Amino acid sequence: MSKTIIHPVRVEFGDCDPAGIVYFPNFFRWYDAASRNFFHECGVPPWRDTEKTRGIIGTPVVDISSRFVRPATYGDRIEVHSTIVEWNDKTFVMKHEIKRDGELLCEGRDVRVFAIRHPEDPARIKAIPIPEDIREMCS
Repeated sequence: MSKTIIHPVRVEFGDCDPAGIVYFPNFFRWYDAASRNFFHECGVPPWRDTEKTRGIIGTPVVDISSRFVRPATYGDRIEVHSTIVEWNDKTFVMKHEIKRDGELLCEGRDVRVFAIRHPEDPARIKAIPIPEDIREMCS
């Protein structure tokens, strides 16, 4: 298990559907923002820097799911609690819990890889083994 990092979010009017609740794709957007924030808070440099120094362009999602428990609405101040629950050779599993005042609103899980540009075709990406130093920074 890794550290748990909390990413605060304020629900804006544009995040909501006509019923006044958060439109579901926004939860996935917040999971993604929380993932990048997780690495930042653990001391991992921005991806633009890791691309220059190590070729790592980011941690794209290869699988994602979510379970919705309660709605969030305009004006809510919510928190995305993110942690890495499983490290593998080339993939890792990140768990996200979105809470409002400690109450669980939804929980998500995504599988990600560390990626570089494919050496034979820079328009494609290639998963690489997870760098040990980054794994240690996040544990």
